[in-house]
Amino acid sequence: MKDEESGNRLGAYLRARRELVSPAQAGLPPGGNRRVPGLRREEVALLAGISPDYYLRLERGRDKNPSPQVLESLARVLRLDDIERTYLLGLSAARPRAPRRRRPEHVPARVHELLAHLQIPAFVEGRAFDVLAANSMAVALSPRLTPGQNRLRSLLLDPEEQAFHQDWTKATADFVAALRTTIGDDTDDPRFVELVGELALSSQRFRTLWARHDVRSLGGGTTTVHHPVVGELRLHRDKLPVEDVILVVYYPDRNSDSDEKLRLLAALTPTDAPGGAEPAPEGPPGAERRVPPRPEG
Repeated sequence: MKDEESGNRLGAYLRARRELVSPAQAGLPPGGNRRVPGLRREEVALLAGISPDYYLRLERGRDKNPSPQVLESLARVLRLDDIERTYLLGLSAARPRAPRRRRPEHVPARVHELLAHLQIPAFVEGRAFDVLAANSMAVALSPRLTPGQNRLRSLLLDPEEQAFHQDWTKATADFVAALRTTIGDDTDDPRFVELVGELALSSQRFRTLWARHDVRSLGGGTTTVHHPVVGELRLHRDKLPVEDVILVVYYPDRNSDSDEKLRLLAALTPTDAPGGAEPAPEGPPGAERRVPPRPEG
C-alpha cells in the first residue's frame, strides 16, 4: 500500500496487475530463473511497444500522464477486462480537483416505507457497504444486516458471517474489488480511509486482496447462503440506486425450495409496521452496533 499512500496509484496498479499475468498467458517462454511473479517490467514494455525506461518511470510515478494509446496497450498486455481498463484509464493524468464535500448518506422517508412493505429481505447500503436501513426480513436473514453494521467488515471478521456464505472466498474477493472500484479517485474520503485502515490491520485476507488491486462491479447476481434456521437458500440479488444510496433486495425463484424456506422464515419473523423499517443509529456509519474487530485465525 506504500505507493497508494504516496499518491502513486497508477504505478501500484500496474505492478500489481503485471504480477498476475504469467509468461505463458503473454505468449512468452517461462524461463528457468524468474525472480518475480508474473511478467518482468521489460517484458511488459516490449509487449506494449514502449521503452523499458518509460515503463519504469510509469511504475515509479515519475510520469503520471501517459497517453490513452499507451494505457490501451498496457491494458491489452495486462489482460484487463472492460472494468479494469476503465479503472486504469482513470488513474492517469491526476488532474487537480477541488476537495469534495459529500453530504451525509441519507435514506429517503419513502424508502423506509418501501422496506416495511416488502416481504423479502431488503436493506439500504452506503458507498462503503454500511447498512443504513433494513426491514425485518433482512435482519432475519442475517443479523449482520442490522443498521449500523458494515457488510465488508462482517464478511471479513465475523465467523458467523463467514459460515453464512457458501463461497466465502469468492464473496470476499468480490466485495474488496467492488470497494476499490467505488473508491476510485476519492481516496481521501474519511469513511473509506477509516474502513480500509481498520481492515488492513485486522484481516490478512483483506491485505492480500487489497494488494491485488482487483476492480469489479458488485451488482446483480445469485448467491447461496446457509441460514441457521431454515438451511440453504439460493437467492438472487439486485442493487437499485435511490438518490445517493443503494437499495438491495434478495429473492428466490418462485415456487423453489428456497422460496418455501423464505416463506417459513417470514412466518417466524415479526412484520414491520409501515414506516417502521429500522434506520441506522445516529452518528457516523459504523459508530454504533459495530462488531468488534477480531483478528482472523
